[in-house]
Amino acid sequence: MAGVRDPEATKARIFEAATAEFAAHGIAGARIDRIAREARANKQLIYAYFGNKAELFSQVLERRLIELAAANPVDTEDLDGWIDRQMAYHAAHPELVRLVFWEGLEYGTGGIPHEKERADHYTRKAAAFVEAQARGEIDATIPAADLFFMLIALVSWPTVQPQMRRILIGDTDDDRERLRASVRTAARRLIGRDDTGRDDTGREAPPAAAG
Repeated sequence: MAGVRDPEATKARIFEAATAEFAAHGIAGARIDRIAREARANKQLIYAYFGNKAELFSQVLERRLIELAAANPVDTEDLDGWIDRQMAYHAAHPELVRLVFWEGLEYGTGGIPHEKERADHYTRKAAAFVEAQARGEIDATIPAADLFFMLIALVSWPTVQPQMRRILIGDTDDDRERLRASVRTAARRLIGRDDTGRDDTGREAPPAAAG
């Protein structure tokens, strides 16, 4: 008796195989036949589900970004914790930033598929900084979207450039912890808090959230 087809399980295997393939080779270099082989799926079924390779890449990246957002929501009150969790996530899932950078290399300054949905995704995340600035909890000198962009760069660059981090910073546990501490310090200064937790006016910053 033939096994019962499970479309969701098949799609999950395709997403996993496509993540690895796109992270290693980008959009142009990825091969649907390799994805199909690793996913134990029919090549034509991948086209039926996703239409084409670019659409599959777009959906894979969108899912990975949603997973990150769910695993580590932006927390302006516990900025140190958010920084640590973000860096730990990227270290454990380096494929995400690789996908993002492949997208940048291949699409450049032109539009990307589903750009409005991506813009909405980042706008929702940046909203935490907009609201914190409106409440006076963080400095508003740097516009919220710019601030969020700069923080993303701080937490992701060690994963984007592991060789530079290893050569310049070092590769021991102590080196990595020192870098995390430096990123936390830089992030606090960007939002107008000093190392004591006070903002630039001398007021106590809001207490850090638990967990």
